Amino acid sequence: MLLREIEVFRTVMTSGTASKAAKLMGVSQPAISQALRRLEQHAGIVLFLRMRGRLQPTPAAQALLIEVDRCFVGLDVIEHRLRSLRQFTGGRLNVASLPALGVGFLPRVLRNMKLLAEQRTVSLQIMSSREVRERLLSGQCDLGLMADEVSTIGLEHSIFSRLDGVIAIPASHSLSCKPVIKPQDLNGQAFIALNPEDTSRRQLQSVLDKHSVVPSVVVETPYSVSVCELVQQGVGLGLVSPVTALDYAQRGIVLRPFSEQVVFTGILAFPAGTQLTAFMQTFISAMRTQLATDMSQLTALMS
Repeated sequence: MLLREIEVFRTVMTSGTASKAAKLMGVSQPAISQALRRLEQHAGIVLFLRMRGRLQPTPAAQALLIEVDRCFVGLDVIEHRLRSLRQFTGGRLNVASLPALGVGFLPRVLRNMKLLAEQRTVSLQIMSSREVRERLLSGQCDLGLMADEVSTIGLEHSIFSRLDGVIAIPASHSLSCKPVIKPQDLNGQAFIALNPEDTSRRQLQSVLDKHSVVPSVVVETPYSVSVCELVQQGVGLGLVSPVTALDYAQRGIVLRPFSEQVVFTGILAFPAGTQLTAFMQTFISAMRTQLATDMSQLTALMS
């Protein structure tokens, strides 16, 4: 395998010219041309047409680039993982989280950790649960928090949280005076729903169908954070993760218990074969402590 020649090929294709590729790779332009000819001879196909001193990629070159890019993505992942392992031994933890736990909850967790004093660094990346899973499978993060509708095949995992959803209500709404919201209260109301594939959305739909209740869904969104923002703007009501709801309790949103159980489940996951370090154990312990604190505060707010 002509790895150097393939690297030259990719650089030429992505930069557009042999001269640019030469500058990027720190070699002469003739060296670039020679490498491309060696690759063509090895492959037995023409990858570039030489026209007036310029290289014109052939269809074969375009097809080859697709496969080469796939290989280089894999190499980039390996390099990222090696860099992560080097940094991790020095006190770095790469965390990926869905917004419901990553936007407000994890910052509260980190607030109570002695990162500076203990020379620790946490990389916190917020993304969809599917992206969290992809990061874990590729080894690009050390720990992930994701929703339960995502497959955990190939990962070490456990349930981090199973919490009853709460109803988020605009402060000026008539239902804000009720101590508990029942399914019938939602009938005909402007409602902000989570996406249909969301596990809690499916649970809620089952409850509503059972009681023959049909709210007026005005917006669908994948995240509890988005639901809360829309409720804050007075767009409608919504059923949300209680951890996310706590972030909005002081922002003009009224939170009320829902009479029916609709569970929001958070999954704590790691790349396969992960051995928990002392720092990881400390971080997980801090998360569990903060979760208990948050739920106590939420209970007090809704009582």
